[in-house]
Amino acid sequence: MVKSTDFSEEVTKHSVHTLVFRSLKRTHDMFVSDQGNLPDEDREAEELLKGVKSKAVYGQVKQKVDQVRAMPQHQKANLAAAEEAAANGAVAVYKAPGSIGGGGVGMDKSNPLAGLSAGQGQQLAIRKAPSMPKPAWHAPWKLFRVISGHMGWVRCCTVEPGNEWFATGAADRVIKIWDLASGKLKLSLTGHVSVVRGLAVSARQPYLFSCGEDRQVKCWDLEYNKVIRHYHGHLSAVYDLALHPTLDVLVSCGRDSSARVWDMRSKVNIHTLSGHTNTVSSVICQSTDPQIITASNDSTIRLWDLAAGKSMATLTNHKKSVRGLVAHPKLLMFASGGPDNIKQWKCPEGKFIQNLSGHNAIVNCLAANADGVLVSGADNGTMYFWDWKTGYNFQRFQAAVQPGSLDSEAGIFQMKFDQSGSRLITCEADKTIKIYKEDDSASEESNPINWKPEILKRRRYRSEEHTSELQSP
Repeated sequence: MVKSTDFSEEVTKHSVHTLVFRSLKRTHDMFVSDQGNLPDEDREAEELLKGVKSKAVYGQVKQKVDQVRAMPQHQKANLAAAEEAAANGAVAVYKAPGSIGGGGVGMDKSNPLAGLSAGQGQQLAIRKAPSMPKPAWHAPWKLFRVISGHMGWVRCCTVEPGNEWFATGAADRVIKIWDLASGKLKLSLTGHVSVVRGLAVSARQPYLFSCGEDRQVKCWDLEYNKVIRHYHGHLSAVYDLALHPTLDVLVSCGRDSSARVWDMRSKVNIHTLSGHTNTVSSVICQSTDPQIITASNDSTIRLWDLAAGKSMATLTNHKKSVRGLVAHPKLLMFASGGPDNIKQWKCPEGKFIQNLSGHNAIVNCLAANADGVLVSGADNGTMYFWDWKTGYNFQRFQAAVQPGSLDSEAGIFQMKFDQSGSRLITCEADKTIKIYKEDDSASEESNPINWKPEILKRRRYRSEEHTSELQSP
């Protein structure tokens, strides 16, 4: 028989406060002695960590240091001479012991590595760290002429191929043609019922093309000064247009998130380039692939194949809306601008080249000439001048508003260089057209380049030998 246990004895009852206090006291007594102390150091783990880290970071350096320490004294002297030659701008090649031709420093310009065997020794080439190339000097630009005549914001401009006159379109629904040399008004064209947003002049025919927020795309015959063709199809405002340099093709884009390709003569809508999810703000055409490039407020740039009417690539590097596009007149490159920064790209695949940071405003438009000058104009009236090759910002200023205008009307909507690239035309919110030109009196001595070279950030990589060393136990 199993003896039964009596559990009927009363258990002493304590308050919750007492129980919690006792639990905290037991925890305190258990851990209080270790609170202020660090855990015991694991020597083996520390040595292992240091060994792995030194091998990973300094493996190649330690190997070369060991080689130098094992050299005879005269070879160390030759290595010091090589380092001194490299510091003076020369490229010095050290021939390791065992190489054909003996040790020492060789300066064979035709083949500096001649005489070195592949299996014997290790060549040590000492070069200067690569740095950003020095930008080309550009003369500063200054205000040359201010033209008044429009009754609303001047939104667009274009220069005719003969470089004798230019046309502007504004919020007063009028297209005005101006003499480029004198700045005098030659002609006014009326026909749009809303803001004129885009202009282009054909290089082969006496045609002027215009588009506006009235959803209209018009073709003007400049011999008769009247509209001869309408291109119907856009569902909303048309913001920009461009002419193909070699084909009789017109491309327009707008708020309906599409770009449309038109046959100039038959008015047929050849392609509707759809894919953007927001307003297509700018379009450019070129003769080589990709033939059409569009920028949109959906923060993307698309490259289009004109023959197929399909997208070749979508560039998503911009974080905000892209408002301005410009193609380089000579190089197969283009630049894009938005509120975040300006980016340069290389065709045909749309390879990213570099960022042009510093223009901290909403960049509305870009312009570039053959001399390598890139200009960006912003919503607050600031203009930045860049060296195209290096991205160096050599000039910046605030465009002055017309007397009587508000400071808030200091906005630049579009800018174009003339055909020679010596004059810059800007369309601004103070209802004026401003023409800028280079300062002829400036020189490199009076306006030096304030440029400090920066060492290029080299990509981190590991050699195959080094990787195998890390992977080996």
